[in-house]
Amino acid sequence: MLLLDFVLYTFIAVVFIQVIFYVFFFGRFALFEQEKKSRKNNEVSVIICAKNEAENLQNFLPSAIDQNYPSFEIILINDASNDNTLEVMEQFANQHENIKIVNVKNTEAFWGNKKYALTLGIKASKNEILLFTDADCKPLSKYWIRNMSDHFSKKKHIVLGYSGYSKIKNSLLNKLIRFETLVTAIHYFSFAKLGIPYMGVGRNLAYTKTTFFKTNGFVDHMKVLSGDDDLFVNKVANKKNTAICFSKNSFVESAPKTTFKNWFKQKRRHVSTSKYYKLKHKILLALIYSSQLLFWALAIALVVIKHQWQVVLALFLLRAIIQHIVFKKSSKKLNETDLLALLPLLEVFLIIIQLTIFINNLISKPNYWK
Repeated sequence: MLLLDFVLYTFIAVVFIQVIFYVFFFGRFALFEQEKKSRKNNEVSVIICAKNEAENLQNFLPSAIDQNYPSFEIILINDASNDNTLEVMEQFANQHENIKIVNVKNTEAFWGNKKYALTLGIKASKNEILLFTDADCKPLSKYWIRNMSDHFSKKKHIVLGYSGYSKIKNSLLNKLIRFETLVTAIHYFSFAKLGIPYMGVGRNLAYTKTTFFKTNGFVDHMKVLSGDDDLFVNKVANKKNTAICFSKNSFVESAPKTTFKNWFKQKRRHVSTSKYYKLKHKILLALIYSSQLLFWALAIALVVIKHQWQVVLALFLLRAIIQHIVFKKSSKKLNETDLLALLPLLEVFLIIIQLTIFINNLISKPNYWK
């Protein structure tokens, strides 16, 4: 009986930790309203790094070209592609004067390194504000550049944006992918709002050229094949220099993976960079995940053995209600409201997958960026 009481008290502590995170951390973003910024008309360089992305460039690049913005250039980086990516880039460049091509060839020192290619593209850009996205991303409005660039000021040198995935009907995998993206966005927006930014997503991320070179760019983690977005933000971002942008006109959308194997491979690569985060960020993220895992494991165990099940149920419902409120408000901001009905199921799936990825990454390391 003593052991069961210990398990119950542990569960109570875990619920308390979870409630703190949802109310005082994630609630900051859920209840925050995007401030309307004045137009600044800053000159912007949109940077797109592509490796074997000929088809995606044909489909998605026009949305970046057709932006309603007075002054911007597009830097297209061909990262040693072996398809006709370069030819597609040249076709667009011949039609639009504001497109510049950077053709990167593999070198022995930086073989297959996206950060090396991005650095060359950044050096080739002429404007102070750099706005990053991927070849398979589509801005959802003609005011994407406007909305992201308007958040820059004398103090704000980094802007974190949102990039979701397109919806596929009757696909549980698609909902899981979009749910994971939603959870990640809630985390990094909330932490940034609290003044402890820890990551951004390169599909929709902006910072100044001065900031990049002043902090030596990707030098500190050049040998880590992934993390050109989150590791750079983790190193450079702070309470004073970082802004968040989640107005719907600032969203970009990507084509999601359609097989679990490909998505799992992608997530392994993303998760592998987190070990390079600052210690305080790793501690907070580990506490979030471990408390989620323990919440479900202990709740199920206590209900199965029927130990103080009334107390367990009450605490379970308390956490569920608070979580639902936070996710409802956050998902409305990020246009992902259809995920709410499957919230508990998707959360459990994601916890299991994250644990599996963690174990796999301990056994072997991903060694690719694409």
